[in-house]
Amino acid sequence: MKQVFIAGPCAMESWELLDTVAARLTEINRRQGTDIILKASFDKANRTSLHSFRGPGIDHGLLMLNDVKKKYGLRVLTDIHESWQAEAAGQVCDVLQIPAFLCRQTDLLVAAARTGRIINIKKAQFLSGKDMRYPLEKAQESGAQEVWLTERGNMMGYNNLVVDFRNIPDMLELTPTVIMDCTHSVQRPGGADGKTGGDRRFVPQMALAAKAFGATGWFVEVHPDPDHALSDAANMLELDKLETLIESLKD
Repeated sequence: MKQVFIAGPCAMESWELLDTVAARLTEINRRQGTDIILKASFDKANRTSLHSFRGPGIDHGLLMLNDVKKKYGLRVLTDIHESWQAEAAGQVCDVLQIPAFLCRQTDLLVAAARTGRIINIKKAQFLSGKDMRYPLEKAQESGAQEVWLTERGNMMGYNNLVVDFRNIPDMLELTPTVIMDCTHSVQRPGGADGKTGGDRRFVPQMALAAKAFGATGWFVEVHPDPDHALSDAANMLELDKLETLIESLKD
């Protein structure tokens, strides 16, 4: 099973940011022999506050993704939050991602599956790994040929997450590609005065622990200056540290 690596900024803050990250991923792919998929969100529809930055929107965002895809030859991934977004996103993206809070939304899963693209379903913070059988079946029975599942932690009290790494082998019984979300799993949801906090120091440990439990893929949000990022600033890994992490995870 080929390892899957997904990396990119949380939100599409600008064309310049997307281009900077895409250029670095291309360099890493050349040196490491990897096929990192560029991830970026055109709309962060689940921000803590109404006043938080969301992104450029679907039309401009998909144009940006299509531009970097053509320029660098990278595969690209984005989230969709509503079923009507699936068709347009599927025309550009190689992978459509279903956000964790929405992983049981039947119409969203069906619409994504019908695009024919790879579907990556993030496990909800309120579900176990075994519970992901049902979102997976919804996508498969709606025509999806390849479905990935992603672990991102479970709610543990207020403003905190805990990762039960047993979810990884449980989900591997359902599908051969199980991805560890190494950055969202270190979040402190809503725990930073109207925005999500977290601690990026633990990103490498999350990744390595997931490898020990059999993960076949890794999702890492990265940014050249994460402290000044407009979304998920506390959790994103510094772009300069990504290659070292990937080297430690490669088979």
